[in-house]
Amino acid sequence: MRIAILNDLTVSEFIKDSESFENGVARCFETLDIDGDGLLSREELRAGLGRVLPIGCAPKEAVEDLFDTIFVRFDADGNGGIDRGEFKSLSKELLLAMAAGIGGSPVLLALHLDSLLFKAFEHELVRMS
Repeated sequence: MRIAILNDLTVSEFIKDSESFENGVARCFETLDIDGDGLLSREELRAGLGRVLPIGCAPKEAVEDLFDTIFVRFDADGNGGIDRGEFKSLSKELLLAMAAGIGGSPVLLALHLDSLLFKAFEHELVRMS
C-alpha cells in the first residue's frame, strides 16, 4: 500500500484519458480474473474487488448486497459473470461516484498499488511532470 493525495480532478482526468483508463481497467480485470475465462464470477469479485476498487469496511450483509447490486446492474447479458466491457462500466461508475464523494479538496488515502485509484494518482503525477 502507498499513501496518495488526490481529489475529484485526479479521478475524473484519469477517466477522461481513455487510453490510460482502459489500460488500468484491463490490468485490474486480469488481476481479478483468476481462472482466466474472461468473466468475473461473484467469487472472483468477492476475493479481489477491494484491492482494485476500494469498497471500505462494511458488514458482510452490506457487502453481499453490493455484489447483488453489481450483478443486477452490470451483468448486462445476464450470463452470471462480469465481462471486460461490463467491468469497465462498473469501474467508471464507481470511480465517478468516489470522485463526487471526494470533492475538490485533497484527501490523503492509503491505496493498493494495483487499485484504479492508485492508477489515477500515477496518471496525475505523469500529467503534472
